[in-house]
Amino acid sequence: MGPTDPTAPGIRVVRGLPDDAELAALIAALLAASAAPAEAPARSPWADPAFRRDTPLAARQGAWRLSGLPR
Repeated sequence: MGPTDPTAPGIRVVRGLPDDAELAALIAALLAASAAPAEAPARSPWADPAFRRDTPLAARQGAWRLSGLPR
């Protein structure tokens, strides 16, 4: 079994005698670390900074009342 042999083990224990559960935990951790990162969830319009780039309400009579209403 040479280094290019696909049946050769990819992990070699250098020191110690791990049991099957410890080897399984190591392989699971290595697989999780090598997995592709998950995509970020889509940003809601409420959290989007572009949503707030609207022009401010003009100071006019009744503007304080209008500021509390949805646009």
